[in-house]
Amino acid sequence: MSKLFYMGVGSDVAFEEKRAWIAAVVAVAGYTVYLAVVLGRSGGGVPLAEVAYAAPLLWTVGGAIVAAIALNIAVALASPREADAKDQRDKEIGRLGDLAGQSFLVIGAVAALALSMAEADHFWISNVIYLGFVLSALLGSTVKLAAYRWGFQSW
Repeated sequence: MSKLFYMGVGSDVAFEEKRAWIAAVVAVAGYTVYLAVVLGRSGGGVPLAEVAYAAPLLWTVGGAIVAAIALNIAVALASPREADAKDQRDKEIGRLGDLAGQSFLVIGAVAALALSMAEADHFWISNVIYLGFVLSALLGSTVKLAAYRWGFQSW
């Protein structure tokens, strides 16, 4: 049986690994809610570029931030001794995941810049930036989880 969400004493899951799971799940859940709302609003034949997207985008980003903070607090309360423990391996894995995730931030920024120069609708520019943030969080978390599960080569 997986010890993925086991939070008791002696757990095999590092606290930082739990935080990576939280970041990945919250990013995917928030973006899924956003897509459901925006695509639902366009269901009546309204072109996507004309859908009111700003409020759902702000609410889902804000909700994801609040959810991530609340879940991190809950995990820290469930295992308070682990919450303060961060060794060199955790720091290196965190750095590796953050560097990998930044690639999608750059791709999203370049895509938004290209859309802006092409004078695309604000809808598309905003959505490519949001997608870049989500993919960055997802890739960064995936790299961290892979490093915790299967190890990594530290240089």
